[in-house]
Amino acid sequence: MRRCFGQEFDVPLGYCNTTSIGIPPRSAAVTAHEVIDTWASGGYSAPDFDAPVATARSAFAGLAGVPADSVAIGSSVAELVATVAASLGEGTRVLVAEGEFTSTTFPFAAQAHRGITVTETAWDRLLSEVDGHDLVAVSLVQSADGRILELDSLREAVERAGARLLLDVTQAAGWLPLHLDWADYVVGAGYKWLMCPRGVAWLAVREPERLHPVHANWYAGEAPWETVYGLPLRLAGNARRFDLSPVWFSQAGAAAVLPWLSGLDMHAVAEYNIGLANALRAGLGMAPGNTAVVSADLGERAEGLRAAGIRAAIRAGRSRFAFHLYNTEEDVAAVLDAVARPIR
Repeated sequence: MRRCFGQEFDVPLGYCNTTSIGIPPRSAAVTAHEVIDTWASGGYSAPDFDAPVATARSAFAGLAGVPADSVAIGSSVAELVATVAASLGEGTRVLVAEGEFTSTTFPFAAQAHRGITVTETAWDRLLSEVDGHDLVAVSLVQSADGRILELDSLREAVERAGARLLLDVTQAAGWLPLHLDWADYVVGAGYKWLMCPRGVAWLAVREPERLHPVHANWYAGEAPWETVYGLPLRLAGNARRFDLSPVWFSQAGAAAVLPWLSGLDMHAVAEYNIGLANALRAGLGMAPGNTAVVSADLGERAEGLRAAGIRAAIRAGRSRFAFHLYNTEEDVAAVLDAVARPIR
C-alpha cells in the first residue's frame, strides 16, 4: 500500500504504465465495488446515476479549464470526435500529426466520402503548416512518446490561420495544468491519467451551434427523464445536447476519483511526475525532459523489464514509461535495476 497526495493506492512496485491504464485510489476502487454490489442486490433506480454524472462532468471541466456547461459526456474519445467530424462541412481540410493516436484521426478520415481531407505532417512541423487548413486535430501530449505541444504557439498558429482546434487531452489531463476554454473542442478519456474506469470520456465544445447532435438520444434532452418517449426533438440548449447515454458504473467510479484529483495543485503534480521521469532519464543516460513520459530505445536491455515485473509498454518500437502521482523513486530504481541485469 502506498500513500500519495492524500490517497492510498494498491499499485505494485514497478507499475509505470499510466499511459495505458491508470490505477485508482483505493477509496475509489472500494466505491466501485460498492456500486456493483448495490446493483447486484437491486438497489438502484436509473436516476440515481445522474448525480455521479454531474459530479464527474464538473470535475473534468475543472481539470481541463473549461466551463462545466460546455462539456458533453461519452464513453470514448473516438465517438465524441466522430460528432465533430460528422459536423464538418463538405471539403473541410483537417491537419493532424504523423503518428497521432487514431481515435483522434480515424473519425475524420472516415468522412472522406464527403470530401473531408486529412493531411498528416511531421509533429515538429505542425505549427508551421496550419495555414491552408480549416481544423487542426492533435493530442496535447503524444501517446507514443509523451512529447508536449507548446500551447501558446499552437493557439497563435490556429488563430492566425483562422482554423479551429480539437485538442485531445487524454494523455495530459490529470497531471498538467490546463486552461483550455479558448480551444474549440477539448476531448479526453478518463481511464489513463484521470484514473477512472474505462467507459467515461468528455468533450468540451466552445460553440455548440457548430455541431450536429448526430448521436441525439434521450439523455441529451433538456429534461432527460421527460424526453424518454415521443417527438418532437427537444435537446438541451448547451453542450449536454451532445451527451451519450452514460455508462453508469464507470460514471460512478469517475465521480469517486475526479473531485479529489481536480482539487490538487496540478503544478505540484506535474513537478512531481516530471521529477520521477527525469530521474529515470538520468539513470539511462538521457537528457532531462519536460514530460512525465519516458520513451527509451533500450534494445536488448528491455528484455529484463518483464522478468522483473516492470509494467511498461512498447510504442513505436521503444519502451514507454509513465510516472504519475502514485509512483515513487522506488519505481525508478526498479526500472534501472531491471535494465542493468545481465542478459541471459
